[in-house]
Amino acid sequence: MNYTTETMVVAVAAFLALLAAAFAHDHLFAVHMGILCLCLVVGTLLLVKNAEFSPTGQQRKTDLTGYCDEVIRYGLIATVFWGVVGFLVGVIIALQLAFPDLNIAPYLNFGRLRPVHTSAVIFAFGGNALIMTSFYVVQRTCRARLFGGTLAWFVFWGYQLFIVMAATGYVIGINQAREYAEPEWYVDLWLTIVWVAYLAVYLGTILKRREPHIYVANWFYLSFIVTIAMLHVVNNLAVPASFLGSKSYSLFSGVQDALTQWWYGHNAVGFFLTAGFLGMMYYFVPKQANRPVYSYRLSIIHFWALIFMYIWAGPHHLHYTALPDWAQTLGMVFSVMLWMPSWGGMINGLMTLSGAWDKIRTDPIIRMMIVAIAFYGMSTFEGPMMSIKAVNSLSHYTEWTIGHVHSGALGWVGMITFGAIYYLTPKLWGRERLYSLRMVNWHFWLATLGIVIYAAVLWVAGIQQGLMWREYNSQGFLVYSFAETVAAMIPYYVLRAVGGALYLAGGLVMAWNVFMTLRGHLRDEAPMPTSLVPQAQPAE
Repeated sequence: MNYTTETMVVAVAAFLALLAAAFAHDHLFAVHMGILCLCLVVGTLLLVKNAEFSPTGQQRKTDLTGYCDEVIRYGLIATVFWGVVGFLVGVIIALQLAFPDLNIAPYLNFGRLRPVHTSAVIFAFGGNALIMTSFYVVQRTCRARLFGGTLAWFVFWGYQLFIVMAATGYVIGINQAREYAEPEWYVDLWLTIVWVAYLAVYLGTILKRREPHIYVANWFYLSFIVTIAMLHVVNNLAVPASFLGSKSYSLFSGVQDALTQWWYGHNAVGFFLTAGFLGMMYYFVPKQANRPVYSYRLSIIHFWALIFMYIWAGPHHLHYTALPDWAQTLGMVFSVMLWMPSWGGMINGLMTLSGAWDKIRTDPIIRMMIVAIAFYGMSTFEGPMMSIKAVNSLSHYTEWTIGHVHSGALGWVGMITFGAIYYLTPKLWGRERLYSLRMVNWHFWLATLGIVIYAAVLWVAGIQQGLMWREYNSQGFLVYSFAETVAAMIPYYVLRAVGGALYLAGGLVMAWNVFMTLRGHLRDEAPMPTSLVPQAQPAE
């Protein structure tokens, strides 16, 4: 592949970033442009090693007949790397809550590291997993090579640049204070460009498919790509204070700003962390189980019902606020209705194992996927329940909400991604099998135990917290001060860190397993049990 043009473009971009740093209107923008310049210089040097400046007729020809899997390999490695980083930062900030002296001001305190954790897990780990698996699935189900030539590589490296710019911005103090959308205006613009390129690659591949039917997983992936683009653009509409400065001001204010934020925030969960990963479920669970989807008709109903209802549910984040009561009720009603299509999808995923339930015992990868689907079902029951105003009056602003989010993020998103990684790794690198299936089993139990401890502890903590906040004495005064409610949370914060540490340990086991598989090693270990039928014993 000839990278001459790409090399020149990246080199020019590095020079422009250097100029922006030199003429910046504020110190933070100058530092951030310096970081960008450094990243682009490194990118230029890497491209120079691969660029060909010889005449066109003498350049190496690239095989364009097969699938474009090299970018998927890079995506899998990035997914594993960012996953471990995100889990590690999560454990650090959990410890900072339990032991405040661990906060190191100004760069490594909780306020700056918390968005690093959420962005690393959601957008770096989850986003790379979605891009990587969607590129794999769309090629196999359409029987077509990725559209756009090197455009897929632009999507991959452009997305990594977005992650680095977002994370470094948080640490140095650049943050527009919007939940799950903290990067400032210039990083948002870059992500928009990358996302449009992603849509072009994905949609272009579908349009040139050689398979007449569009498999249902592609519908989920495509809805995730299109809807996230819309959400990102509208939520981040802002006016920069200066085109050479880091600060911008949102076009929205007051309750409209809050509603726009949670229209985005909830649907980021709905389409980024749900629809996209359902596409993953509908491809990888049948492939790993070697069974067809239980009901293809149900999967279509699941898709259309989910995407219609999810978009309306955001107002349930704003119960008992200045948002009009009818809008709060609308969000609650659609949230409760969401329970039906969500559980339809869960049942479809679980019942795909009909006739092959023994695989849950014999195959740790399918076990991981099935537990992911179970957590999807639990989270999509708990979410609608918490959106009911009477329940929300107790749960809102408490640790219960944090437990709910993590049972979905760690249980559903994490486990289905781990299963996809374990499925793809030997196939992408042409290995006989994974380095160790026993280590997959260890990962499963470490992750499951970590999730259960984390979520259960925060459920209890949140209910206690909510009850303490609303406890009044006979004279109508609050029984507990706010400081007392915080002190009561300390034991739960310690246990939360323990649960997170177990989940991180599982992630490290996965990283080692993937690394050794890439190296071509096979661990000498006893095989996993392959049958539920007891072996016949000789008569005495």
